Amino acid sequence: MGPPLEGEPKRKCTWVHCPIIVGAGPSGLAVAACLSDLGIPSLVLEKSHCIASLWQNRTYNRLRLHLPRHFCELPLMAFPRGFPKYPSKHQFIRYLESYASHFGIQPHFGAHVQSAEFDVELGCWRVRVGEEEELVSRWLVVATGENAEPVVPEIPGLERFAGRVIHTSCYKSGVEFKGQRVLVVGCGNSGMEVSLDLCRHNARPFMVVRNSVHVLPREMLGFSTFGVAMALLKWLPLRLVDKFLLAMAQLILGDTDILGLRRPKTGPIELKNHTGKTPVLDVGALSHIKSGHIKVMGAVKEIRKEGVKFVDGREEEMDSIVLATGYKSNVPSWLRGDDIFTGEGMPKSPFPNGWKGSNGLYCVGFTKRGLLGTASDACNIAKDIHLHWNEKKNLATKSSTPTTEA
Repeated sequence: MGPPLEGEPKRKCTWVHCPIIVGAGPSGLAVAACLSDLGIPSLVLEKSHCIASLWQNRTYNRLRLHLPRHFCELPLMAFPRGFPKYPSKHQFIRYLESYASHFGIQPHFGAHVQSAEFDVELGCWRVRVGEEEELVSRWLVVATGENAEPVVPEIPGLERFAGRVIHTSCYKSGVEFKGQRVLVVGCGNSGMEVSLDLCRHNARPFMVVRNSVHVLPREMLGFSTFGVAMALLKWLPLRLVDKFLLAMAQLILGDTDILGLRRPKTGPIELKNHTGKTPVLDVGALSHIKSGHIKVMGAVKEIRKEGVKFVDGREEEMDSIVLATGYKSNVPSWLRGDDIFTGEGMPKSPFPNGWKGSNGLYCVGFTKRGLLGTASDACNIAKDIHLHWNEKKNLATKSSTPTTEA
């Protein structure tokens, strides 16, 4: 990276003897906790002013964990016993805050990482924070995750729309849309839940379904569908488990194809493993689709000033548009010269081997396997750093031991 160019502001350069972790969401906290458990300190950098900023600032009020709590625990600390099976957004945030407190994690808030690059001469990572500071460390952990930035698709005519347009990262409650006709672009878990929330506040959602999607019941006969799948995968081939899940979904939910929700030809678990596309776990939206309260629409051809024209020729007036179009990694915007990430900011190697790069670079929270994947990566990263940490301590001890001449 070298010295600053002429005209650039001079930066305060600080040597950091411990790993630098970029991001104070669940992934960054998990790595910091695992390191702490092994007696290794860390420096956690967070550009916002709170931990888990995505959960605190970019999620809707009715959000609950889609999986039972024991599948969403971070390493070394369980949820409190009194928490429900599916904790709410606010309960999960409380859990993360107590997790950080328990392990003594104190992130540096307001620390916006501008860039990070490996310095070959130093053999260390140089991390530029803000306009005036540069940190140097042997280890760098990228924990900004898959969901760092909202994805806003290019839809013809969107700029002409006279009503309100927001991404789900800004959506809080359907109370703001009472009595409105709302176009919800996207039919993943967020699109389904936002549509359901709009219904419950007397709005009229029109949900755009452009591609095929697997919809599964959240529970089967009182047991978590995800839990059932994980248990069966220990004994049965993946495709047989997929067939079982689809048969149960047909029995419990009925034929979703007739509702405009075409299922992919690939089974839900196989599709998740190959593409990262998560099946929708139904929490009530499907019944509103069946009753007609949520209208399923095809692809959008163009947005007009007062409404929408669809590819099938239908036209509908709309008051607002909610983009349930997901998130993406922001790694390409700040990490330089790494060997671990693709141009889209995702690991080149699939889970469970994508957590480690070269020159002391690691990543966590990019597995497309939720908090279970995060926990796995965090443990691996801490163990690997621990090995090098002990090597460094042993070398330091040897170098400081006095020698005698014969």
